[in-house]
Amino acid sequence: MVKVLVLDGISDQGVQLLKDAPDVQVDIKATMPEDVLVEVIADYDAVMVRSQTKVNARVMEAAKNLKVVGRAGVGVDNIDLEAATKRGIVVVNAPDGNTIATCELTFGHILGLSRMIPQAYKKTVGGEWDRKTFVGVELRNKVLGIIGMGRIGSEVAKRAKAFGMNVIGFDPFMTDKRAEEIGVKLGTVDEIVRNADFITVHTPLTNDTRNIISRPQFEVMKKGVRIINCARGGIIDEAALVEAIDAGIVAGAAFDVFIKEPPEADHPFLNHPKIIVTPHLGASTVEAQENVAVDVSEEILHILRNEPFKNAVNMPSVPANVLKKLQPFFNLGEKLGKVAGQLADNGLHEIAINYAGELADVDVNPLTRYIVLGVLSNHLGEEANVINALHLAKARDINVVVTKTSATKSFTNLVTVTLKTDDKDSAAAGTLLAGYGERIVQIGQYPVDISADGHVLFIAHNDKPGIIGKVGTLLGDTGVNIATMQVGRKVVGGDAIMLLTIDKEADDTLLNALKSLPEITTAKAVRL
Repeated sequence: MVKVLVLDGISDQGVQLLKDAPDVQVDIKATMPEDVLVEVIADYDAVMVRSQTKVNARVMEAAKNLKVVGRAGVGVDNIDLEAATKRGIVVVNAPDGNTIATCELTFGHILGLSRMIPQAYKKTVGGEWDRKTFVGVELRNKVLGIIGMGRIGSEVAKRAKAFGMNVIGFDPFMTDKRAEEIGVKLGTVDEIVRNADFITVHTPLTNDTRNIISRPQFEVMKKGVRIINCARGGIIDEAALVEAIDAGIVAGAAFDVFIKEPPEADHPFLNHPKIIVTPHLGASTVEAQENVAVDVSEEILHILRNEPFKNAVNMPSVPANVLKKLQPFFNLGEKLGKVAGQLADNGLHEIAINYAGELADVDVNPLTRYIVLGVLSNHLGEEANVINALHLAKARDINVVVTKTSATKSFTNLVTVTLKTDDKDSAAAGTLLAGYGERIVQIGQYPVDISADGHVLFIAHNDKPGIIGKVGTLLGDTGVNIATMQVGRKVVGGDAIMLLTIDKEADDTLLNALKSLPEITTAKAVRL
């Protein structure tokens, strides 16, 4: 008999699976203070919480029998992942359970925004019968731009099509085939902001998505566009949005999320007549709360019965003999995935990984997870982790293909990551060199040798005399110091690349200046 402690007011229906299991004793309690939880936690094999109870290192130290912590929701800020991992405790969440709830709230905001329903309600109950002020727009034949076509974004697209809207979607992992299946035209963020009548965002908050819509994007938008954010605060520049509304560019906005929650009382969104706000209600439905509890209950049962599970957010146990061989490659593998991912174009449909040398004799599944994590983390941020990376790839129709060979080219071990997209492939290969550590030894078809660390500037260009000097001069003029430079070419006068490690990350201004040089075809900043 195993014992599960359920806290934070999770519904009985949500944990019915646990209660029906013959080998499980379920104790449902209210939120517990830390001192109380420390006193009782030793009796339990699993604990399920929402956001109120803190499952920290002190709690886990007292949890002598604890095997799994379940978070009935997405965020795990109240759970100490490092402490759990050190003690071999699996932490699981429910990333899919609130998909429909958030999708429907988004569409509610789209409708409320198009017809100014909250503003009209406020005025009507205040005693004013004002029909002239609230002349809205129809959704039919309007263009909806969706930035982020994962689970929620795809569901929003389906509903928009039912309303007769034309949908443009941006997602680095969506292929043309998948877009065609759901009736979406793939486009860039720039194409969306220039053409959409409504724009909604459904991405995690990462370095790539922070302020993905800001002043430069508002300046080129269609007049009268409407903006919706039910994803994460910070994806849209709040101050720039207010400016765009006041300037008459944006007709209105609807936000369920803020950079700081709850927002300050003087936040400009709260009293703006053209902005609709709600208090982070994305997952606040009866069904969503039950769904996340059901999902986590299933995962807890799988773990307690030693069955496969998918939604863990920390590293599971790896056999000691396998871990000893693979652990030195984990960081390298993740870096290779990041490099290949940042150099790839959109429409990723396959991650091909080749292990050569001594790695061919090892179960490389744990290392494969790190590589796939590296690829996905560029755009999914903390949503992706070493446990769910393969699941997230599968959910996005991305095939992960692993091959092995005992032969290598001058290396004891070589890991090669190739990303296949709708446009062209990108590849990176790396190894561990005694005395030098993690090295990237190939980019695309070109042999190189750089440390897998720091800020890297990738430049593809035509092999013409003087181009290296022009690049060096431009970087010098903008105050960017070059630490190392690698060049690669196959044919004199043909295509070539430069890899420069620099002291700080290249910004958009520098990248655009580089791209303006006549011989340069690509300039990208690669974060390692």
